[in-house]
Amino acid sequence: MTPLGIPVYTAVSLGGVTVGLSLAAWDLTRWWASHKKRLAAKALKDLAPVVLCMLYGALLVLSAGGIIGAAADWSLWGTNTVGEVGLVYGVGGTSPDVTRSTQLALTPGGHSVVIILTVIVAAVTSRRGINWRFVRGILAGISLGLAKSIAGAVGYLAAPVVSTAGDYVAGLV
Repeated sequence: MTPLGIPVYTAVSLGGVTVGLSLAAWDLTRWWASHKKRLAAKALKDLAPVVLCMLYGALLVLSAGGIIGAAADWSLWGTNTVGEVGLVYGVGGTSPDVTRSTQLALTPGGHSVVIILTVIVAAVTSRRGINWRFVRGILAGISLGLAKSIAGAVGYLAAPVVSTAGDYVAGLV
């Protein structure tokens, strides 16, 4: 339990990973089809918000808890459920647990970075309105952040970098 008594949901199923990869595939396919020169600066600039939102989502699900962590946990539960329904009833498959065996945890500095990033996301969305690319990217990151496969590399690589950077900026190191 977290300090607020909000339960933490730290398991991702194959269904959740399927939903996360599907959300990422939606945006990546749209991006791929709309750019002839995919390595040009303009094309990469259009892809950057999706990638950044996926990183942010992965960091959210690695948060220790609290209100923001609970929102990420509930989102993970939702993507797991939708994916399991799709796999079991849609194609007759199964949805085993694919959670990483060693849990990553953000340090106090990493948690402060998550708060700062949340403020940035709130500022951008309050200025421009809700952008569904952001929502899909964040949900994809939440769904993939705990996976033990290559899909979970987003969380596995982002957490130590953000934690170290947050600790250095806050003076905790």
